[in-house]
This record gives sequence, C-alpha cells and structure tokens, in this order.
Amino acid sequence: MKVICEREKLLSAFQMVTPVVPARSPKPILQNIKIDVGSDTVTLMGTDLEIGIRAAVSGVEIKQPGLAILPTGKMSAILRECSDEFLTLESDDSGLSVRGDRNHFNLPSQDPHEFPSIADFDAKHYHKLSGRQLREVIRRTVFATDNESSRYALGGVYFELQGGKLTAVGTDGRRMAVCETTAEESGEAGPQTPTIIPAKALSIIERSIGDSDEMCLVAPRANDVLVKSDRAVVYSRLVEGRFPRWRDVLPDTAGGHKIDCVAGPFLSAVRQAAIVTDQDSRGVNFTFADGQLSLAARVANAGQAEVQMPIAYDAEPITITLDPRYLIDFLRVLEAEQHLTFEIQNGESAILCSTDDGYRYVVMPLSRD
Repeated sequence: MKVICEREKLLSAFQMVTPVVPARSPKPILQNIKIDVGSDTVTLMGTDLEIGIRAAVSGVEIKQPGLAILPTGKMSAILRECSDEFLTLESDDSGLSVRGDRNHFNLPSQDPHEFPSIADFDAKHYHKLSGRQLREVIRRTVFATDNESSRYALGGVYFELQGGKLTAVGTDGRRMAVCETTAEESGEAGPQTPTIIPAKALSIIERSIGDSDEMCLVAPRANDVLVKSDRAVVYSRLVEGRFPRWRDVLPDTAGGHKIDCVAGPFLSAVRQAAIVTDQDSRGVNFTFADGQLSLAARVANAGQAEVQMPIAYDAEPITITLDPRYLIDFLRVLEAEQHLTFEIQNGESAILCSTDDGYRYVVMPLSRD
C-alpha cells in the first residue's frame, strides 16, 4: 500500500474516526484505525463493535492499492505536529512508513485482515434529508438523553420515520425534546419501525456531516442503523429496550398562557439567575406578572439573585420553579434571534416551549417546598 495524502485532509478524516476507537479493548486491534486504499478511493475505518465509521479521504494520490493498520495515538500526533503539506504513507511486511519533506517515521503495524469488517451503506429502503436538517435534529435532541436510566431506553434519541417526516425525541425523564422535520422516503418499501439511536453514535454522525448542504441517507433496520453523508458512512447498533410513550408526556396547554420570547435575551436572564445556584439547590423561581418575568434564586451561603426581563403578559401572576440547566440546554441550541413560545398552565404543571419550525421542549417543574 502506498498513497500520498494532503496532511490537513487526512487529519480531518482521522479526527472523524478517532471518537469511535476504544481506549481499551479485549481486541487490541480495535485500538487502531484501518486504511483501505482502493484503485480510486481511500477510506479510514474505526469501530468499537457497537459503532463503526467509514470516512472518505480526499486530496490523495494513489500509488499502490492495499490495506494497512494505523496506530491511532502515534498517527494522530504525527498529523497534528507535522507541518508538511503532503505525507506519503507506505506499508509492507516490516511496518508502516510515514514520510514528509523533512521527517520520516517508521511505525509498527498489524495484520489488517484481523480488523473486523464495517458495514457500508447498502440499504434498499431509506429516508433522505439535508445535512443541515440532520445536524439540527441531533443538536436539538441528543442533549436531553440519559445514559444512566435503567427503567427505560433513554440513552439514545427515538427516531420515528413515517412517510415524508422524521420525528426525533430525546428525554431523561425530567425534560423532553421533540424535533420534527421533512425526510423524503426512497427506495423499496420497508418497515416503519421506530428506532432508538445511541447518543454517542449521533454525536459521531453529526461530526461526519460536512458544512455543505449535502443530502444524508438514514436507514434504520431491525437491530442497527446506517447513515450516509458525503464524507462518511456510520453504522450503529440500536439501543435495546422500551421508550416511554412520549406523546402522553406532552402537556395539555388548553386554557393556559402563551408568552412570546426571544431566545438570546431569555438565555441571558436564565444564566444570570443560575449564578448563585449549586449542586444541592438548583431551583430558580420564574414569576410571570404585570408585563415582566422575574427570576429569583436564593441559596444559603451562596447568595441570591434577582433578574427581570419584560414580556407580553398581563394575566394573573404565576410562579413556577424550574432547574435553570434544563432551560439553558434548550435555549443555547437556538439562534439568539429565534422567537419561541413559552406555554404555562400553572405553577405545578410542566411547561412547553416551542418554535415555529417543529421544535418542542417540555420541562417538569421542581417542588417549591
């Protein structure tokens, strides 16, 4: 195997793959990255047997097709520290050679045929959506998941693909994020089984999507999912278990109050009120009254905070206690100028935040005792 690569582009592909590589494994070869040099393509592969990725490398000149194993840590350091524009990678039975204009590294290697195979995208039934849409769906839901839950399968995002729509739901039992977007159905007719994609896999998928408005293909299957972008194919096993009946959690806001807010000023006010909270006392009182929202927090030995912001509200006063972290998580995935609707029934019921582009967010209140 011999290939000449643009260092920056090889580094970019390498950084897509390294999050999958396990730090420790009963199969030591998994702690490496496999390079597959074909007649006209170069692909980097990594897996922990639960998640796998095939990342395409651009900016290459192929001299000799073949396979090789790249030691992850040392190769990452070479790609970061070298200043050469191009690097030549060559492997034979004696190991791996990495050569630049002013440096040369010889590294030990392993048999690439011992590296497990990683699925390529071969789905006959899938949904298509833009990379921008898929990134937005992931950003708006993955933060609300819970890997520690033992009762429900909350360690991933629930994907429901029906016809031309994708509904994604993330929850940890105390808050819930629901994001809807269009997703064109393509290929042969297939099952419409909802799936739960692990949070780690979604973070890797998000990193694999380029900045251009490329089309991504999503193919949930019985036990796994395949996602293809211009730069990579990601394979992941699904989270096993039962997801909560999330539609039952959406609060009934009929007869409640709707307050229009702008994400940036609202986020600033919540962050200020959260300054004096601590691990044991998270609650912030949100009081809606007389055209303003008052946020108040008081913690023994930590101080108190009072923050006010004007809002369009002229009904009876309502005070609800919320964990500011949950609102901050929600507000910071929105653009600062994004308008949202804050719906509240009373001081004991869940609140519902929503935007006009299919994003809803539910937060359970805290006890004020």
